[in-house]
Amino acid sequence: MKHDVLLTTLKSNLSALEDKFLKDPHWKQLKLLRDEIANEAECRQDCMDVTWRFTSQTLLLLLCLKETMIRLAVEFNPGKPNPRTPEAAPALSPDTLSISQQKTVQSVLQFVVTLGVCPYLVPGVGVPVSYRTEFGAVVQDVVCLGAAPSATRRLYTSCKVLLNVAQHASLGSLIFCRHFGDIAAGLCQLGFCPTKRKPLNPEEEVLTEDERALSRKALRDILDQVYQPLAVRELLILQGGPPQSYTDGKTQVMCRAPAWLRRLCGQLLSERLMRPSGVQAVVRGILEGAGAGAAGGSDAEATAADWKKCDLIAKILASCPQQSLSLEDYYRDICPQVYVVGNEPLTVLVDSLLPVLGVLFSLYCFTKHSVSHIRSLCQEILLWMLGKLERKKAITSLKGFAGLGKTVPSLHSLCHFRAATQGGIMITIKEAVCDEDEDEALYQKVSSEQCQVEHLGDLLSHCQECGLAGDFFIFCLKELTHMAVEDEAELKSKLFSSKSLLELEQHQTLLVEGQERKLLVLQLTAVLCERMSEQIFTNITQVVDFVAATLQRACASLAHQAESTVESQTLSMSMGLVAVMLGGATQLKSSEFAILKQLLPLLEKVSNTYPDPVIQELAVDLRITISTHGAFSTEAVSVAAQSTLNKKDPGGKREEQQQTSHERYSNVSYHHLEQQRSHCTSNQTSLTPNAPLIPQEVREPSITTNQKSGSITTEQLQDALLSAYDPQIPTRAAALRTLSRWIEQREPKALEMQEKLLKIFLENLEHEDTFIYLSAIQGVALLSDVYPEKILPGLLAQYDGGKDKHTLETRMKVGEILMRIVRALGDMVSEYREPLIHTFLRGARDPDSAHRASSLSNLGELCQRLDFMLGSVVHEVTACLIAVAKTDHEVQVRRAAVHVIVLLLRGLSQKATEVLRDVLKDLYHLLKHVVCLESDDVAKLHAQLALEELDEIMRNFLFPPQKLEKKIMVLP
Repeated sequence: MKHDVLLTTLKSNLSALEDKFLKDPHWKQLKLLRDEIANEAECRQDCMDVTWRFTSQTLLLLLCLKETMIRLAVEFNPGKPNPRTPEAAPALSPDTLSISQQKTVQSVLQFVVTLGVCPYLVPGVGVPVSYRTEFGAVVQDVVCLGAAPSATRRLYTSCKVLLNVAQHASLGSLIFCRHFGDIAAGLCQLGFCPTKRKPLNPEEEVLTEDERALSRKALRDILDQVYQPLAVRELLILQGGPPQSYTDGKTQVMCRAPAWLRRLCGQLLSERLMRPSGVQAVVRGILEGAGAGAAGGSDAEATAADWKKCDLIAKILASCPQQSLSLEDYYRDICPQVYVVGNEPLTVLVDSLLPVLGVLFSLYCFTKHSVSHIRSLCQEILLWMLGKLERKKAITSLKGFAGLGKTVPSLHSLCHFRAATQGGIMITIKEAVCDEDEDEALYQKVSSEQCQVEHLGDLLSHCQECGLAGDFFIFCLKELTHMAVEDEAELKSKLFSSKSLLELEQHQTLLVEGQERKLLVLQLTAVLCERMSEQIFTNITQVVDFVAATLQRACASLAHQAESTVESQTLSMSMGLVAVMLGGATQLKSSEFAILKQLLPLLEKVSNTYPDPVIQELAVDLRITISTHGAFSTEAVSVAAQSTLNKKDPGGKREEQQQTSHERYSNVSYHHLEQQRSHCTSNQTSLTPNAPLIPQEVREPSITTNQKSGSITTEQLQDALLSAYDPQIPTRAAALRTLSRWIEQREPKALEMQEKLLKIFLENLEHEDTFIYLSAIQGVALLSDVYPEKILPGLLAQYDGGKDKHTLETRMKVGEILMRIVRALGDMVSEYREPLIHTFLRGARDPDSAHRASSLSNLGELCQRLDFMLGSVVHEVTACLIAVAKTDHEVQVRRAAVHVIVLLLRGLSQKATEVLRDVLKDLYHLLKHVVCLESDDVAKLHAQLALEELDEIMRNFLFPPQKLEKKIMVLP
């Protein structure tokens, strides 16, 4: 019944159209245009199939519409509008379709695709029209495929005409918006579907090879032309899924796509993926329209459908297409796109995370105290946020993290983090602090702030490439300058006799807060100097800001008569950096010279006020060089630049430059060299710890560190020994580093005086300056690496029995030397196992708590270096650890003891049941005692981790995993 109604309707419409053409004079021009286009086109109007006659007339009318719109656009010549009238807007082009006209064209296109494309697709190509609407099922039955022309010729004509009409921009958007998939399916079949047999005569051939080639070219053209996510989605639909199976006889299963179409769609999809922004197109093509509406059903079902789509995307991206030359080339093209997709900062997300950054940083600091899977997540979020924030907001956030600002919300003062079950972390209310516990609370607060600053330094070490670490370091330097400018003397000299006690208390509170802030800035600057590398500054602007901050601080110190050796060294260092830039180390542009000109007022101030004549002269020369854009440069600038480069690379990688530098130095007057020694030869100590400062007296050996053994002279060695007693700190530190380097290179003349060198290093070990005693520690460690049997016993005696002769700090430095020796010995450390262990065990009973904690820490690292093979002293070690963990009054010592037990169990793993067989039960009772009775949370956490390790060890021991293996034995 429905079939007859459809055929009758189509015939009636065709008759009505012909009557309009014959009787209505308004349609005469359209009839002429139709006949003209019909003669050129291949649309047959005398076919016996009513559906194809209807489709042919519709295609002709579409071609007429396109031609009419083109002619109207060509004839359109609007006049210039009067801007003073409401009609000032440009006139609308006459080929623009209204909303109702667009709906009419959409209906026409739907008829063309339904009657002229979909019925002629072979099974498996595209989505059958019978699956879409009930009308489509009726159309599929009324189409007469036996009448001429053939089905393939009809499909080719329909696709060709539709592509012709789509060349018009307005009509093309209407066609591809809704019918791109059906047209692409038709072109795939026309261009790539294999034929059953080749016809004997060309007349019998349905499509010529040229027509098939045109179809293939048209397919690639429209794939490049349309919105790429749309192309990806339609190709995936054409490719189809895996074969479907069903048990219900009423269920209709769609035919699977043929093999040639699946291969073709896979190839085309790979081409879409390999194009620029191909990953984004694939992601959009699969995910666009996802959600409850697309997935259907409940939210849970929609979410599951979305995750399936994400899994599909992952599989597509992880599979290397055949078109790619190699897997490395494919990943090299795809990985940058994967990083870009989804990495754009959303304003809503950034604004939502900004208020909780302080709490997130506190959580990150808490996870640093123990093993936690949350640490990496917190670090990733913090680094992402700091990288996406504006630089000013990022600096403000870092100030809040460090405690220098109150703008970043943090965790409530009455709350704190605690370890939860199953590796989680929870927030709990702090217990009330008793009067007796105020000292402990104050200690916890100070140590927490110190750890927070150190963790901030660790976090910033990952932000050097983006320049954030450099900007924050410059902010700290400016804070130091601000501290130097503050006139505290005037603030303290005010009389408060007329003030009330409340006002006096408030004033004292402000003073204390100011002092705490200054200490925090100093600590933060020290941590950044220690953690950051030489690449902290990523551009010349940051270098100029750093130099400007240094010059300002030097001028402020001079204004308060507070000049010091450190300030002089830092000033020489900063001016040396400017000299390096101006000396040709980098090619400076005009814009960069404009940035350098910001230093001119500060350099002028230094040249007028600084008391050192060498620095004054260098400041004047730098001003001249910057002002002339490097056209004029004095000898002092070249000397300062070469001096800085030599200190940065004392080993010397280019001999010609070193010889040129040496000749240049020899041409300068002796008086200038003497002054340069004390002011310009030690200007990089704070930022480049691996670049020792070489005094002028021992410059020759430092220039040629790559020379052969035995090349140093007796005079050079004597000069270095004398410089090791020099009262100037930079000169002494440089001499110690030079002697250490000669020992490391096994210089015979230096090794002959090993007793003298050991005495020098040990004497400098007690020096309070960091550069001195660190250089001495390095020297003793290197000397012990050469003669361990001679030096190690003396160091152990000094560490063990030197409490009456040496200070606690010196003994701690000896402990650091011992640890460096242990690391340097490697596998050979087992030869000195027992004396080292006994020394540290005796140190665990020392009256000083800091020394006890240090000895236990050293014992833990020693056990690691020994691979936990302690031999016969294992009982002594465990007995000491148990006694300390139970009876020691200092919490830090108890923490260290429990931590060593954790290291033992974790390092021994399954061997613990053998090595610790006799003491394992005692260790278990100790850990349970700590968990139940210990008041310190950190010690309890370490004990809980140790119990988990022990539980895992015993489970594997009692219930070993079954190994399913088959043994094949060959009988004799």
